[in-house]
Amino acid sequence: MLNVTVKKQIINQMGLLDYEHQKRVLDFARTLVVTCPKGVPGKQLLSFAGTIPVADLKTMEQAIKDTCEKVDLNEW
Repeated sequence: MLNVTVKKQIINQMGLLDYEHQKRVLDFARTLVVTCPKGVPGKQLLSFAGTIPVADLKTMEQAIKDTCEKVDLNEW
């Protein structure tokens, strides 16, 4: 539920903007709705705990150690 005071302030500010800026604000508001999806509660994921084989975990761990957090000084 939208706070009435906030809604009024948004409408007032929108009235001060030209069409292009109003469109940008609308686009931004829409992205906020899209980028805030509802997730799955952790309780529902507990059934997956311990299902990855140890050998696979070790492979993933080694891949992370080998490739992550390294700086390539010649990259730029």
